Order: sequence, then structure tokens, then C-alpha cells
Amino acid sequence: MTEEALWFAFRGDRLLVLEGDEPRVPRASTAEELGIEPIFSRPAGHLGGVPSRAAEVREEAEAPDGMVFRDLREIFAVVDEDFFAVAGRAKQTVGWHATHRFCGRCGGETEIVDDELAMRCTRCGMMHHPRVSPAVIVRVRRGDEILLARSPGFPKGLRSVLAGFVEPGESIEETVHREVREEVGIEVENLRYFGSQPWPFPNSLMIGFTADYAGGELAPQPGEIEDAGWYRADDLPQLPPKVSIARRMIEDFVDRAPG
Repeated sequence: MTEEALWFAFRGDRLLVLEGDEPRVPRASTAEELGIEPIFSRPAGHLGGVPSRAAEVREEAEAPDGMVFRDLREIFAVVDEDFFAVAGRAKQTVGWHATHRFCGRCGGETEIVDDELAMRCTRCGMMHHPRVSPAVIVRVRRGDEILLARSPGFPKGLRSVLAGFVEPGESIEETVHREVREEVGIEVENLRYFGSQPWPFPNSLMIGFTADYAGGELAPQPGEIEDAGWYRADDLPQLPPKVSIARRMIEDFVDRAPG
């Protein structure tokens, strides 16, 4: 008998959840029992001790009765860290499969490898593993103020710490200095590692640093940063979801603020 699992089934960036205010994924032994026809499915870890599966359905797929597809970013604003971790892993796994159905070297079709998280080209044999893109996220402090900025794609009113992808041949420390300089025109010093977090939009590993302001005037990069400013702990704007490392970095700043 097939073991029951929690199904993290995606239609694009939308996750299949039970109807209701609280996002909950369905539980079933098989895709057929759940009422979906997945293009792809494989294990995605455990949530609360229950096995989980990642699945991808076609864009035209309808949600089974009592279920809806909800935008993953919207869901992440209200879920806990355990749900976030499994949902993020499932989303990255599904995204990897969707973009690696053909070999990037020879164009041949790929097939799933059963004993590891990989896909093999049926023509040249090349193995394709999930791509993880390292990115830095940095909290800059100036005295009792924190630097927060707004990117064009943010929800209205939201501000966050700076972030950017590591470029080829670059250390993560070099990336911090470059990204801060490019995005807001200032220099930083005293870099300290804060922590990391997988981020499934689309396949990032966020590597967090804190840094101190070292000089320069704020000059937001056109097209990347709409505005940037210094904020005190008692006068913060709308912040990122609590499940994000960005929010944890900001809350850590607040916890350390005097008074």
C-alpha cells in the first residue's frame, strides 16, 4: 500500500491548497486519489513527520473539488518556516524539471534518475542536477539606523535590505561590496556573516551579511532601486514576510537597538 503524503503540486508559480484562509496542502496516497495528473513528481522531504511530494501539473489543469491554486508568494506571507522550507524545496525541484527536459549540451531528451536528484540526457549521457544560484543579502547599519530600499517589483509600501546575485569569479564578500555600491552608491565595511536561506524565486541561496556604513551618499540605481533611505528601529516601513531571511535580519536590528 502506498504511503500517504502531503502533495505540493504546482501549476506554474501557483500551489494547490485546500480552500480556506489557512494555506494547507492536500494529503493523499497517489496522484489519482488526489485528482491530479502530474507531468512530474518526486519526494520533497517531510513536513511534521509526514512524507511530502513535489508535483507539476499542466497550465490548463483545474483544481480538484475543495481546492484552489494560490500564488506561492502570497502564501509565503502567512506560513511558518517548516512549511516554507518544504514548499520552497518542492518549487525549486519542479522548476528544475521544467527547465531541463532537454539537454543543454546536445539537445537530447532527458530522463529522471531514480537514485539521486538528477536528470540524464538519453543521447549524450550528461547528468543535469538542480541549479542553485548564490546571492547575497546585506543589512547595512549607520549608527542607530538601518538602510532599507524599494525595488520596482515590491508590493506597495514595502522596503527591504539589499540583495543581488554572485557573479562568476566573484567571492561573496566582493559581491556584497559591489551590490551595495551599484544599487545605492555607498561603501561598507566590517562584513559579518548572518545566516542563509534557500529562496525559490526561482532557485536562489540567499547568503546573509551585516555591514557597517563606511561612506558615500545614497544614489539609487535607476531601474533597480526606486528609493532608499535610513530608518530607525522605532520608525520602520512595511517589511518583508516574517518567514524571509530579510525579515529576520531587520528584526535582529530592532532587537539590538538601544532603549
